[in-house]
Amino acid sequence: MIVQQYYLSCLSHASYLIADENARRAVVVDPQRDISAYLADAQQHGLRIERVIETHIHADFVSGHLELADRTGATIWYGEPAQTEFPIGHLRHGERISLGEVELEVRATPGHTPESISLVVYEHPDDPIPQAVLTGDTLFIGDVGRPDLLAGDGMTPERMARELYCSLQRELLTLPDQTRVYPAHGAGSACGRSLSSETSSTIGEQRRNNYALAPMSEDEFVALVTEGQPVRPAYFSFDARLNRERHPLLSEDQPPPGLTLEAVRTLQGAGAVVLDTRSPADFANGHLRGALNVGLQGRFAEYAGDVIPPEQPIVLVCDPGTELEAKVRLGRIGFDAVAGFLSDPIQVFLDNPSFVERSSRLTAMELADRLAALPDVVVLDVRNRGELERGVIPGHVHIPLAALVGQLDELDPTAPTVVHCAGGYRSSIAASFLVAHGFHDVSDLAGGYEAWALMGRAEQPDDPTKLVLSS
Repeated sequence: MIVQQYYLSCLSHASYLIADENARRAVVVDPQRDISAYLADAQQHGLRIERVIETHIHADFVSGHLELADRTGATIWYGEPAQTEFPIGHLRHGERISLGEVELEVRATPGHTPESISLVVYEHPDDPIPQAVLTGDTLFIGDVGRPDLLAGDGMTPERMARELYCSLQRELLTLPDQTRVYPAHGAGSACGRSLSSETSSTIGEQRRNNYALAPMSEDEFVALVTEGQPVRPAYFSFDARLNRERHPLLSEDQPPPGLTLEAVRTLQGAGAVVLDTRSPADFANGHLRGALNVGLQGRFAEYAGDVIPPEQPIVLVCDPGTELEAKVRLGRIGFDAVAGFLSDPIQVFLDNPSFVERSSRLTAMELADRLAALPDVVVLDVRNRGELERGVIPGHVHIPLAALVGQLDELDPTAPTVVHCAGGYRSSIAASFLVAHGFHDVSDLAGGYEAWALMGRAEQPDDPTKLVLSS
């Protein structure tokens, strides 16, 4: 038996290849959109990928089901309630999928979404203890799936939470403690709030250590999992729709075209966003006027999706040789409208200084001095709600990065503003977004809150949620 996990850390996404090595039959579960790793491993082991199985309709990334079906002829399968524009098969609760000796048992586990399923993996059909269970977004390591991503049609968070409780208690916690747990996401995913950095566990370990699986009533569980969830990223609804639709396939080997400055400025004038994927420090030293900075070294696609509309044309400014990576990573969340990239950006900046601007970055000490000298400075904290427990800068305004677009009108574009996050990555994104939208005096805090805390000036609120202006 082969159980291969593929973990994409920039999206906290786990996908799987399950195969019977003797029968050479395989399935891929919850694939990422660029599929070359699955194809390479299948070829290496002489496997035929027969099915693509989705544990649910994903909202945080665009799945590779259409790409795999196109390249391998595999059929696409979901839980029974799923509806899509393309042909799919529906998996019933209790159904078994044979790959030879290896078998998968389907368990309906609604709660995160109505069509959510988990797959129990047996090395042999008669084994009393399964080898593993692929839990999708129903059960994570250290957490459970959030029940609040659907709205309308009677799908309230409370109703979904009750379904989630039943799924966990009746379908997953009834498995033997030795069963390994393989979820679809890990730490950093917005599909939960307390996910572990571990990418697998066992049912027994989760029964003992997962806060959401502690003994409690259904009502207590509902109250627990419907409160305090992170802000839903803006692009989630777009991806959920795209995963139901036919859409163009990702060409993961074809880089975007190089563009002259004149072509970039023409596209920018027509509404394209200039997305600078270099580090915050390099961006601060010089960038095209009006550009957004989302560094490629971080959670690039997710944070780009927080500040860029899904179908807005994009022009890239990249470190040389990273243009294809940037395009593919944007494609993983369905942001396919990449018009090209600025050729030889450093030389362009040197030759055209009138189109280049610098950003203001403050050290923690400089921020302290500015706060002492200018009482009207707005300190904008773009961390997530749970991060406030680490401490806060006194007098801050809190708007998580994922909520910034929707709450921009709560800020004064004429007020001097200093943006900070935990370490200085998200603050550069937010600061560049504010400048691009007409804010006049914007800086970001180099080193973020951690640099501020090292000076011993942090404030520890009794209840961090009382300082939150957004939810």
